[in-house]
Amino acid sequence: MQMYTLIRPLLFRLDAERTHHLTLNGLDTAYKLGLTRLLGKMPECKPRQVMGLTFPNPVGLAAGLDKNGAHIDALASLGFGFIEVGTVTPRPQPGNPLPRLFRIPEAQGIINRFGFNNEGVDALIANVERAEYRGILGINIGKNFDTPIERATEDYLICLRKVYAHASYVTVNISSPNTKNLRQLQDKEALEGLLSALKQAQAELADQHDKYVPIALKIAPDLEPEQIREIAELLVAHRLDAVIATNTTLSREGVEGLPNAAETGGLSGAPVREKSTAVIRQLATALDGALPIIGVGGIVQGRDAVEKIDAGASLVQLYSGLIYRGPALIKEACAALG
Repeated sequence: MQMYTLIRPLLFRLDAERTHHLTLNGLDTAYKLGLTRLLGKMPECKPRQVMGLTFPNPVGLAAGLDKNGAHIDALASLGFGFIEVGTVTPRPQPGNPLPRLFRIPEAQGIINRFGFNNEGVDALIANVERAEYRGILGINIGKNFDTPIERATEDYLICLRKVYAHASYVTVNISSPNTKNLRQLQDKEALEGLLSALKQAQAELADQHDKYVPIALKIAPDLEPEQIREIAELLVAHRLDAVIATNTTLSREGVEGLPNAAETGGLSGAPVREKSTAVIRQLATALDGALPIIGVGGIVQGRDAVEKIDAGASLVQLYSGLIYRGPALIKEACAALG
């Protein structure tokens, strides 16, 4: 794990997105050579029962790192308690123009404006079927950029029906800031219609496959308290299985004046930690235990994971912290949570 600390300065000299792909391909090679086994055992960490699933440990990989599910086995070998892949859309799409990924090392932050670049749901399913991993796998679904927002539900239903048999749980991403108008789906009327359609399809698919696959909703950190209360009420009313808080933020609080801070896109990493935790805390109060919360956003140290659990989350996910800390963060978070 110290190796990552040594090579990170070299990786950070390269374009951020190029480094992203090089790192994942290198991890695949290390896994195939058996080198990831040298990372050692994970610390003792109690399993968690969430959404009717048994998570071997509460530290998961957030969606976005492996959009096409092409690196599942290698990532799982790092010790995650669960893996979430995607966001995937019905049809392949290139995403936004390059460059679209920017580091802010001074603040341990990252700005991205990927725009759901992915190879499409069929390609993701093929990758999932090839993977040997049999642990808990979340599949994160979205809409194509050129699907009108009033027809977004159709895209989510296409993806849900295709991934259902292959997922331990499905995450509905309505909170990326990089797909035009997507966050409008968090509004009360639009969300009511989407959740109703998803739950109806879930019931039909459960009968068809003789398997109940939980559905989680991923929300933004840039919500007003009244919006959070409304979302919580709808989650309970429609019996969603979990909520993931949060996605990236449009705020630039904490990175003002730093290189790359003026780039458009969603900000993740340490600068979003407090906003994410505040949303978790408000959700926990509004939900009052009706459904679990998965906390993500700004976890760069073990104590940050503890903060999310103390605020009301049942599980946590990592992404940007891995870019700055490497695999050591997984162990540190797991050890802190015990």
